[in-house]
Amino acid sequence: MFVVAIIAVFIAIFFVLVRLFAGPTLYDRVIALNLFGTLTVLLIGLIGFLTERPDFLDIALLYALINFIGTIAVLKFFRYRSIGDQPLALREEEAKK
Repeated sequence: MFVVAIIAVFIAIFFVLVRLFAGPTLYDRVIALNLFGTLTVLLIGLIGFLTERPDFLDIALLYALINFIGTIAVLKFFRYRSIGDQPLALREEEAKK
C-alpha cells in the first residue's frame, strides 16, 4: 500500500517539475518549487514509515521548515529585489538625496 503511495508521489513530483520548468510566470514556478518541497517532505515521511525508521520524521520536519522559509525569502526577494531590511527602491531614493 505504501509502495503505491510512493509511486503516486513520484508521479506528482514529475508533474510538478514539468510545471516548474514550463510555468508561464515566475510565481507559478515559485509555487511549483514549494510544492516540490512539500512532496519531498511527504516522500521522506513515507520512506521512513516504510523502512520503520521514525527518525526520518525529524528530517522531514526540518526540511519542511527550510522549504517554508526559503519560499518566503524567494517571494520577498522577487517582490522587493532585496532580502535585507530595506527594499531596493527605498535605497535608490535615499541615494538620490
